[in-house]
Amino acid sequence: MVDTIRSVDYFYIKVADKPGEGARILKRLRDEGVNLAALHAFPAGRRAQVDFVPAAGETLKTAAKAAKWKLFGPKKAFIIEGDDRPGALVGYFAKLADAKINVTAVDAVSAGAGRFGAIVWVKPRDVKRAAKALGVT
Repeated sequence: MVDTIRSVDYFYIKVADKPGEGARILKRLRDEGVNLAALHAFPAGRRAQVDFVPAAGETLKTAAKAAKWKLFGPKKAFIIEGDDRPGALVGYFAKLADAKINVTAVDAVSAGAGRFGAIVWVKPRDVKRAAKALGVT
């Protein structure tokens, strides 16, 4: 199977970096019917940043408003999915390197059943050039 690459919108919130915050956020999203294509969270200073890639941006915006979260975005990232194999991301990173684009962050996982998925972030100023380098239309 051929890999698929797509540009996605992501949003983020900043929250307290403490036990239970992730559970509280995810429960709220579940209760509001928000389906996520990807989730990424990491410490940011004394707080935490939680990045959401929603299946439907408007549903996330509505949920964030109801929760009184300050939602940032949308911003762009790229999701790559395909058949798992050694070095599955090498060609994509090489294309970005050839275009002189730095990867800001990446999360990749073997999804089981012979599949892999990854989300790749680049600087906002590089999104259009990255899309071109990756063949995203």
